Amino acid sequence: MGGFNNIPAAYDYRNVYNSLYKPSTVHIKQTGLAGYFQRYLIQKVISNFEFKGLPDYWAENYFYYVLFVFGFIGVINTDKYGVICQHGTLAGRNIFYQPDHMIITNPLLRGAVEPKIGIQCALIRMQPDYGGCWDIVEFYADMLALSAEAAAQNLLNSKLATVFITKNKAGAESFKKMLDQILSGNPAAFVDKDLFNDDGSPAWVQFIQNLQQNYIAGDILEDMCKWDARFNTEIGIPNVNIAKESGVSAQEVEANSIDTKSKASLWLETIQKGLDQANDLFGLNMSVRFRFQEGGGENGQSVDSRALQLR
Repeated sequence: MGGFNNIPAAYDYRNVYNSLYKPSTVHIKQTGLAGYFQRYLIQKVISNFEFKGLPDYWAENYFYYVLFVFGFIGVINTDKYGVICQHGTLAGRNIFYQPDHMIITNPLLRGAVEPKIGIQCALIRMQPDYGGCWDIVEFYADMLALSAEAAAQNLLNSKLATVFITKNKAGAESFKKMLDQILSGNPAAFVDKDLFNDDGSPAWVQFIQNLQQNYIAGDILEDMCKWDARFNTEIGIPNVNIAKESGVSAQEVEANSIDTKSKASLWLETIQKGLDQANDLFGLNMSVRFRFQEGGGENGQSVDSRALQLR
């Protein structure tokens, strides 16, 4: 089943947990920048799937984020609230080591509810292993955050162009006045003669940075676009994700198209199976389809889990 990595948690707690199972490595701190990209990417995942027939009284944002972040959500029938979706914990096991009931705890339900899956409860899961996609979101958010941080740092460093080293404070003040005159657009700048030696040579050492050589922010922004395209491929949003080179063949583009669809189609089929179970148990008519077709358009075709076709 989906493990700890599918659950949002603070980086320090996650690092302590992961250190018991994984080699120590570089972990991204849970900064505001990483959180920004996490929020942006999980919305892209949700936007790729269009749900139809959800009861009007359900909170759709609750349904979406529980399903895609935690990996599964239950549907039960209650006396007070009717048929509702609820987050819970999987429990028990059948002959195939699959959970056979859920434990749903909600103060408004007056205690824990433990409905049987397939009899009293429909289980809608995102992936066959019951995991969500938060691990994917977190990885690409970390990469984008690192890239954005590097680009910002490079832009800051690129502001340093020229440094004048003088013998005293008076010389430094003279250079400040000269620079002010130049930047103000004056056609000529006048400096103190003390800035020159007796033989007329400059009495300063000038340090000039090669901005063109050190400027890589443009390359980093291109890499961020590549990370974004790779994420789109991971979650099933149509894209090329192949470098625009003259040697790219139609077969390579088609191969990337299949790669884009394979994982998302499995998610779509798995979600629809859970929706079908809820439809059969509670008389609903829920379905899901891809929002985007090949080429970036909308109006994706509905997919029935009983006859899934990969286009």
